[in-house]
Amino acid sequence: MPGVLELLPLDQVAFERMLDTIKVEFERFGFLPVATPTMELKDVLLTKTGGETERQVYLAQSSGAHDQGHEPDLALRFDLTVPLARYVAEHEHQLAFPFRRYQIQPVFRGESPQHGRYREFYQCDIDVVGRDRLSIKHDAEVPAVIAAVFERLGFGAFTIRINNRKVLKGLLDHLGVANPDRQGAILREVDKLEKRGPAAVGKSIAGLGMESAAVERLLDIVESGPVKGEAIGMRLDKLDIDHPLLHQGLSELRQVFDLMKAQGVEDSRYALDLSIARGLDYYTGTVYETLFDDHPDLGSICSGGRYDDLASLYTSARLPGVGISIGLTRLFAQLMEIGVIKTAANPVTVLVTLLDDVGLANNLGLATALRAAGVNTEAVLEMGKLGAQLKYADRSGIRLALICGEDERARGTVVVRDLASKSQDEVASAEVVGAVQRLLASR
Repeated sequence: MPGVLELLPLDQVAFERMLDTIKVEFERFGFLPVATPTMELKDVLLTKTGGETERQVYLAQSSGAHDQGHEPDLALRFDLTVPLARYVAEHEHQLAFPFRRYQIQPVFRGESPQHGRYREFYQCDIDVVGRDRLSIKHDAEVPAVIAAVFERLGFGAFTIRINNRKVLKGLLDHLGVANPDRQGAILREVDKLEKRGPAAVGKSIAGLGMESAAVERLLDIVESGPVKGEAIGMRLDKLDIDHPLLHQGLSELRQVFDLMKAQGVEDSRYALDLSIARGLDYYTGTVYETLFDDHPDLGSICSGGRYDDLASLYTSARLPGVGISIGLTRLFAQLMEIGVIKTAANPVTVLVTLLDDVGLANNLGLATALRAAGVNTEAVLEMGKLGAQLKYADRSGIRLALICGEDERARGTVVVRDLASKSQDEVASAEVVGAVQRLLASR
């Protein structure tokens, strides 16, 4: 079906291993799992403003015979952030704050089927949500998690590009754009700078009513490109514009970079990039975008930021948060396409063949003993030609085959055949588990 990623079994194994690696790293940083329903009330999902995502929502309708007029208006979630805001608001008095959650679930968007765009895809999110306030220190922990995840995945060098929307909003205010709606529209154009280039973005911003001199000054600052290491402090010091919101953003950025260094994040893993704005208006402070150094054409592989007001759409309590999201399905498909991720080896390593029905009970005992020892084992349950069974094992990527016919049972032995090396040994039945473990360890 167009717009979905449907994988063959061994590719699905590779996908699940990537997912498991991300989950392990999230938990190492103290994040706990949360799962929200696939469907939410439509009014809950459509309260998020900014961007075009809300125009891609799938509405859910039952085909049952009961009275449709009494059913609530439901929609499929299009991200995990809005359901999180609803979840935290609803369970506020049952949660410990700061609330640290990770969530790995599919989301749904009405995308036009095309390369790299999916109607159903997995997202992997982490968020830290505070009650009343949330220290900027958490904004520094989030990129440390990003770095740990992608270092563990081992897909190559990457850079976490970091900015703060307070810097951009303060700059726009200084340049004569004070209206929040106009600021949001301009920042959405700034966020397209790398994709469209300064000329096209400048023309779009001018079309929003910004003076040409102000446009030139804005682009002169934000298109300066990402900087790393000691150059970060120098770039921040050059922004000596006298504006309180801009100064607050600069102070927060300095704290974030200092605390990232304290957590051992390597200088090469992150950069200051004043062009990063994030297109969604609910971001209010620190923002992140992560790219592969050797594959920048893949675009952002992990993004997010600080949002101080999102949960207030569902509660009078102030529940600020910061978080990031990895679009797992899209990223996996892209990395498979360019050969960075390979089809996984079969996690089943042993096939217990069956030469006669009399031997089934004996073979099931062998398989049970191997499984108890932690060896993934498949047992053939219907008798067939040995050649066909060995061919099945070889095509499936199963490394070892156990053969125990009438003659072997009489001798109390089992033949262990290595399908990779085409060698085999006959061992005592009591020693099969040890022999298999040694062969697998030697690979």
